[in-house]
Amino acid sequence: MEFLIPIVVGLVILASVFRVLPEWERGVILRLGRSMGIRGPGLIILVPVLESLIRIDTRTITMDVPPQDVITLDNISLKVNAVVYFRVTDPESAITKVEDYYFATSQLAQTTLRTVIGQFQMDELLANREKINIRLQEILDRQTGPWGVKVGLVEVKHIDLPKEMQRAMARQAEAERERRAKIISAEGELQRAAKLAEASNVLAASPSALQLAYLQTLTEIAGDKTTTILFPLPMDMIKPFLNYSQKDS
Repeated sequence: MEFLIPIVVGLVILASVFRVLPEWERGVILRLGRSMGIRGPGLIILVPVLESLIRIDTRTITMDVPPQDVITLDNISLKVNAVVYFRVTDPESAITKVEDYYFATSQLAQTTLRTVIGQFQMDELLANREKINIRLQEILDRQTGPWGVKVGLVEVKHIDLPKEMQRAMARQAEAERERRAKIISAEGELQRAAKLAEASNVLAASPSALQLAYLQTLTEIAGDKTTTILFPLPMDMIKPFLNYSQKDS
């Protein structure tokens, strides 16, 4: 037992002296509470009792911003959530300039999301999401810069519209589809009328062509499964017979 105590004490001292940091971590060294700079990655040797080490992960962190109640510029109540991608670029500032950089960034992201979304109308919000993402990223990055935090990307994930607004947008979309269908139908009728007018001009210039078209129409009608067909005869077809009968009389 007498030999175990020195061994345990020695192991504790070695554990407090030697630290190994992986590639993605940096260590902020505090000597008697005073920051002595950044070390790592790899093996770090500390002065026992006098120095301590705070580990900082420098990889990109994905932070989910919970849904926020937002009122748009046109007084529509929405729920909006987002995701923020950031990383620590200055571990010393992240420790000495802010108490908890992750919590501070999360709270700032929530308030910024509400502020920025409130500056847009609902239609602009749905149509210009990329513009909103860029503005959010710029504001957050500017505010978190003194903390040694770099915000690389902000994405608005979901916009939860009220039920009545969803129904109104569905009716608006249906009305827009009907309007487009009517426009297409009207354009088709206009083209059809133009072609008919062109065809009538051609037929009017050639009576024989008019008669051939008439006979073709009769042939198509006769092909249908009908028992009785009533059709008028054009005067041009029966006029020779009338003239002939008048001469005989």
